[in-house]
Amino acid sequence: MKKLLDVIVPVYNECACISETIQRLFNLRNLLIDELEVNFIFVNDGSKDKSLDILKSFAMKYPFVKVIGFSRNFGHQIAVSAGLDYSKGDYVAIIDADLQDPPELIKDMYMLLKDGGHDIVYGKRLKRKSETFFKKFSAYAFYRLLNSMCQINIPTDTGDFRLITREVAEAVKSMPEKHRFIRGMVPWVGFDSVPLYYNRDERFAGETKYPLSKMLKLAFDGIFSFSVKPLKFITDAGIALFIMAAAAFAAGIFFRCSVSVISSVVLFVGALQMIALGIIGEYVGRIFEESKNRPLYIVKDKINL
Repeated sequence: MKKLLDVIVPVYNECACISETIQRLFNLRNLLIDELEVNFIFVNDGSKDKSLDILKSFAMKYPFVKVIGFSRNFGHQIAVSAGLDYSKGDYVAIIDADLQDPPELIKDMYMLLKDGGHDIVYGKRLKRKSETFFKKFSAYAFYRLLNSMCQINIPTDTGDFRLITREVAEAVKSMPEKHRFIRGMVPWVGFDSVPLYYNRDERFAGETKYPLSKMLKLAFDGIFSFSVKPLKFITDAGIALFIMAAAAFAAGIFFRCSVSVISSVVLFVGALQMIALGIIGEYVGRIFEESKNRPLYIVKDKINL
């Protein structure tokens, strides 16, 4: 009996490319037909275009096309989490619907995982076609900053494009937090992992669903979910400010002109206090969100599940 592969595809306003994505995924299924049974779990994240209608039309024809429809937009990471919740495969792949990550590489991931005895194969980008210098640099800087702050090693230059075993999927599913950062949660659970290097393609059609505001939110989720160093920063900054204030006071007495020095110190202290309150507020706000114990998402539609 062949083992089962579930491919999770979060979808948000992707009607311009979803039909092509499905055809490419069907090609992947044909490539793996001798090795695996393959199901596709599309998670419609409250799309406002015709994405859900297109998905439903394919699901009506093909029982291996499964559709989850949210009641509203809950976010990309929540959509991936819902796919994991509904997956039953021996292997689970995660890929976006915009075709920047070639679906055909999932076969390469499977062969690497099977032949090498690994539990996780993650896509590691060598080149990122058509992306701006700012996006490339900010991604480069973010992952290196995150790794310097965390106690786990989160692979750099990666997204959520990966293949994992059932054991890994179950471990990630057991993590109940609301602010989810999948590319950090998977390394956190451990297991043996290996990269698959590839060149990321241009988006097939449509516009990016990750503008700067969502990129920043994802970055904050990564930092505040996997590190307490921002809190330690407050203590270190307080010690540094005490030393600066003492030096400014001594300089004021020595030069008998303390107004400008002390004024600058006061302004700096005020700014740092605001930053410190913001950092503490982020952690407190996340504790508040967790304490409400609301479900991660609400499902409105289910097809073939």
